[in-house]
Parts: sequence; structure tokens; C-alpha cells
Amino acid sequence: MKKYNDNKRTSNEAPLKDVLEKWLKAYGLDTKMKEVEVVNAWPELMGTAVAARTSEIKIRNKKLILKMDSSVMRDELQHGKTIIIQRINEFAECELINDVWFG
Repeated sequence: MKKYNDNKRTSNEAPLKDVLEKWLKAYGLDTKMKEVEVVNAWPELMGTAVAARTSEIKIRNKKLILKMDSSVMRDELQHGKTIIIQRINEFAECELINDVWFG
């Protein structure tokens, strides 16, 4: 009698990570998940000084919308929009945003 290994994968099995990524993409939730990851990583992406003065952060229609407690910080960030866009898109590994708005 031949023994077989129960731990071997069959051709219809896939890693859970791959299955979840396909499921999220199929339901259009992959972008939303990346948006949440960016919001949660804001202090890491921009530093604690910027994060401390950011009162609200949202992503809508590929626009990063920020509310800042400091007008000076807002003016400085406005001049660095391209750097913010680049950092966020590199973090997300896709074009998640293409503009930054200050509210």
C-alpha cells in the first residue's frame, strides 16, 4: 500500500495571502485597504512633527486631503506636494494618489 503525504498541496490550493489579495481586488477593496494602511502609517511616512499637526487625513478619488493645525506647516507641505505623493505611492506600491489638497 502506497502512503501519500497529506501536507502536499494540490494544484487548486494557494497561499492564503494570494487568495485574500484576489478576493480584495475582485470586490474593489484592495485600494481601500491601501488607503487605510497609508493613514495608519502617516507618522512613519511624514515624521512625528507633521503627524502631530495633522488633524485629519482622508483619501478620496486619488486625492490626499489633509487638515493641518498649523498654517506654517500647511504652507511648507504645499511646496512639497510631489514628495508627499511620491512617498505615499512608493509605500502603497501603486499610484494611490495624484494630488494633495489642504482643507
